[in-house]
Amino acid sequence: MSFFIKEMVKSKVRNLTVGELLHYSKQYNFHITEPQARQIINYLRTNSPDPFKASDRDRMFHELSTITDPQTAKQAQALMDEVIQSYGLGHLFN
Repeated sequence: MSFFIKEMVKSKVRNLTVGELLHYSKQYNFHITEPQARQIINYLRTNSPDPFKASDRDRMFHELSTITDPQTAKQAQALMDEVIQSYGLGHLFN
């Protein structure tokens, strides 16, 4: 089952659109511009980070801080940690 969940998440990350990212940013009170959203999507598509690997997550949040700002990256990391814990998925992330 964990393999299935991981593949679903990776697929969603790979196929995320600029519009979806902007929608989620508003939903979770992040401020990003459309050009920033395009850069983020480009990074996700060209680098294919594995959100389940700590080293990939660290690189992903570092790149997010470069594209946006450190505060936004910290806010995104806190949201991800909250979602992981609220769904009891901590065991999938190393």
